Amino acid sequence: MLAALLLPAPAHAAVPASPAVSYTNPLVNQRADPHIFRHTDGYYYFTATVPEYDRIVLRRATTIQGLSTAPETVIWTKHATGDMGAHIWAPEIHFIDGKWYVYFAAGRADDVWKIRMYALESSAANPLTGGWTEKGRIATPMDSFALDATTFVVNGVRYLSWAQKDPAIDTNSNVYLARMANPWTITGTPVRLTVPTYGWETAGYKVNEGPAVIQRGGKVFMSYSASATDSNYCLGLLTASATGDLLDPAAWKKSPVPVFTSNAATGQYGPGHNSFTTSEDGRSDVLVYHDRNYKNITGDPLNDPNRRTRVQKLYWNADGTPNFGIPVADGATPGRLSSANFPDHYIRHWEYRGKLEADVTNLADSQFRTVTGLAGSGTVSLESANFPGYYLRHRNGEVWVEKNDGTTAFKGSASFHQRPGLADAAGVSYEAYTAPGQYIRHFDFLLHLQSAGTTLARQDATFHQQ
Repeated sequence: MLAALLLPAPAHAAVPASPAVSYTNPLVNQRADPHIFRHTDGYYYFTATVPEYDRIVLRRATTIQGLSTAPETVIWTKHATGDMGAHIWAPEIHFIDGKWYVYFAAGRADDVWKIRMYALESSAANPLTGGWTEKGRIATPMDSFALDATTFVVNGVRYLSWAQKDPAIDTNSNVYLARMANPWTITGTPVRLTVPTYGWETAGYKVNEGPAVIQRGGKVFMSYSASATDSNYCLGLLTASATGDLLDPAAWKKSPVPVFTSNAATGQYGPGHNSFTTSEDGRSDVLVYHDRNYKNITGDPLNDPNRRTRVQKLYWNADGTPNFGIPVADGATPGRLSSANFPDHYIRHWEYRGKLEADVTNLADSQFRTVTGLAGSGTVSLESANFPGYYLRHRNGEVWVEKNDGTTAFKGSASFHQRPGLADAAGVSYEAYTAPGQYIRHFDFLLHLQSAGTTLARQDATFHQQ
């Protein structure tokens, strides 16, 4: 009896708290500075900068992917003269105290670079069909170039964060923070949270802009965009404790390296000006951003219309920090595969060998896109996120990530029948197309192709998509 009590219970890991989500990129072409707001009415609301810089558009859908084809409504058009007459940039939509607000930046018709921040208000249930009232300029102590207003609440206090030029220092823009008296008015003295100083923040222009906030585990994370709006554009990150004084710049810690950058392998350049939303089931955080699918731009990047809105899952490291990964390739977004019996371990590649490992901070090593099997016949193949064209394949009983050489042999060894999990039907198992009865499983934390005739082997061969 004692021996039986000491035997390990069969593993049956629950479905992950944050299961896989899948979207297809780009979400919306020619839409920059994207903002997606998930409302309690069951809709996602989307707004973004249009390349003509002359209007504010809004669309909604019950799913994130549905925003791709949702009808678009013009809710406001630039003024013909004076303020709000040019460079209509970076709108954001928020629902505050029972009303809708859109923050945006605009120049003057006769001075297009005199850019300041403004707010619109609507009391309509559906902001696409309701009227909008101009609440005027969001005033700041400095009367200078200002843009990219965003708002968030921590411990019941509403804040506004934005980017602004300080004429006293040699930068193009810095990020500021202040409390709000109401949804279009700040109160108290703003504080400057970050100034561009690192090389990755000063390429082309000295820029910190586009703040966006996400909270988790008692921490406040503020991403921001840096450098010129070409392929140098990237994301930085500030971190503060939710219990600290957010209006004390010393309460914020700045990452010395960018957290999201261009990636030549996936063909994505200048990722930035992001926002955050959540998946349809509310269990995954989703990163929303723009980029281009080419590096070289003719002329001023601001005149290039092809920044596209994209989305992908935001992951979290074991230490509670966000992991942005890389801007993934166009098409279906990749996911991760966690082990059913080691749920904090993920399939990854290391020096091209397939293995199982915990806390994979180089996120893209553990991301794979599930695609139609290279061998067809109802199979799937698992394509590496950071090495597009490379696939999980078996050879000599081992699993590697290798480049598709186009041969029949490779296609067969990189194709699998995706089955319900052998140890947990909520998971998945991968049976080799060329070796029926043989499955991808981990053994000594390396991936092999083996039969799964024992309880342990079935557990080792079961994974959950995340």
